[in-house]
Amino acid sequence: MQIQNSGQARLFKNPVLEALTKAHPLVIWGMYIPIIGAMLWYSYAGLHVAVWRIVLIFFLAMLSWTLFEYLAHRYIFHMISRSKRIQKFAYTLHGNHHHYPRDRQRLFMPPVPSLIISSVLFSAFYLFSGRYAFIFFPGFVLGYLLYASMHYAIHAWAPPFEWLKPVWRNHQMHHYRNEEKGFGVSSPLWDWVFGTMFDLRSETDDKAKIQELMFREKEEIS
Repeated sequence: MQIQNSGQARLFKNPVLEALTKAHPLVIWGMYIPIIGAMLWYSYAGLHVAVWRIVLIFFLAMLSWTLFEYLAHRYIFHMISRSKRIQKFAYTLHGNHHHYPRDRQRLFMPPVPSLIISSVLFSAFYLFSGRYAFIFFPGFVLGYLLYASMHYAIHAWAPPFEWLKPVWRNHQMHHYRNEEKGFGVSSPLWDWVFGTMFDLRSETDDKAKIQELMFREKEEIS
């Protein structure tokens, strides 16, 4: 599948469904920040969970997100099947991003499917951890928000700090070098653990390919 440097995929013929596949980052942040704050406050003031326990569970949840991110990216977003329905699902979920990496409107999960998925996840967390789901879920969701924002930044800008350059390069090479490596976006930790990390010392940057992934200033989505 050749990278397209402009435009975006048409995922649905129905214009309403098509509109529901797009989202601005501020909309998603604005949707979840009040939920995160309310759940953490309820955990402290309503459920009387100790502050140290809230902090511990919250950061454990953020770490858990990075593993979920890796596994979902590797085994769901890049699933391979002969089934046309599964191929369509994979393309709608993630394949369109590899096809049109400059489409900034599809770097965050849009509101409707995002709320459906997060409701299922919260239900699962509550089933397994009871009241602690009100702490774990906010940490997990913040992990997602940071991941999606990092993903957006990788496509929009050069790394702002030298120590972030390996994260940028890992994802850039996932796009144009080998889609079977570099599944971690917010962190290369699990790529390193599971042996899918690029050898960044031996890989050379292809400046032209990197530019194919970057947003242009004042770029319009057609």
